[in-house]
Amino acid sequence: MMRSSRGALLKRAAFLALPILFLALPAAAQEGASVLPGVIPGSTQGMTVKSQILVLMTLLALLPVMVMMMTSFTRFVIVLSLLRQALGLQQGLPNRIITGIALILTILVMRPVGEAVWRDAFLPYDRDKIGLEQALRIAEVPVSRFMLAQTSKTALAQVGHLAGEPAGLAPEQRGFTVKLAAFVLSELKTAFQIGAMLFIPFLIIDLVVASVLMAMGMMMLSPLVISLPFKLLLFVLVDGWTLTVNTLVGSIHGF
Repeated sequence: MMRSSRGALLKRAAFLALPILFLALPAAAQEGASVLPGVIPGSTQGMTVKSQILVLMTLLALLPVMVMMMTSFTRFVIVLSLLRQALGLQQGLPNRIITGIALILTILVMRPVGEAVWRDAFLPYDRDKIGLEQALRIAEVPVSRFMLAQTSKTALAQVGHLAGEPAGLAPEQRGFTVKLAAFVLSELKTAFQIGAMLFIPFLIIDLVVASVLMAMGMMMLSPLVISLPFKLLLFVLVDGWTLTVNTLVGSIHGF
């Protein structure tokens, strides 16, 4: 009973390491090696349970970073950080609140992708209907589809050129690392575009307040102290949080 439960735990831990194992698939496929955890390439003997646990714990340590890079979390947290800076609320809106809001929106947006991975890849693998390598390739399909929907063709072509891939490849035929790098670049560009649009109204308020203070000769008074209540009032009157969330979620293609 203990051995079977330990095997089930290893299977779930291996599947949780999907993002890291995705990166190993292209290289392993080119070398003809096996990507199954616990199997040494070129050997017929598996690794011990201790070795498997060591490898899986190492992969799981990198899992949070990979999950953030493979989802829309990067876009959300950058836009919300820029919005906080535009409002002048560096101390009034802590980093934990920004991260929490971005995480909740990411879960909302990524739910269809997670459900597809759970239904088509994890459940068959957990019930021993398919192997780990096949489960990884099935799970890669919805994740890659989501990333390609948000990735610009220019970024994809640029990263593909840097990776040495042929120029005529279709986006679906690109390596997973190429898709991931192009996706991150596209997310950064989109986040800065949305942040710039959110910044402009508050920048105008700062300019108007600074001009009025200069005209009144109150140059020693910081314009941020006067403009902050006006920016907050404007943000509340236009229902800024609803508009911001609608803009962020609406910017995700295929949602």
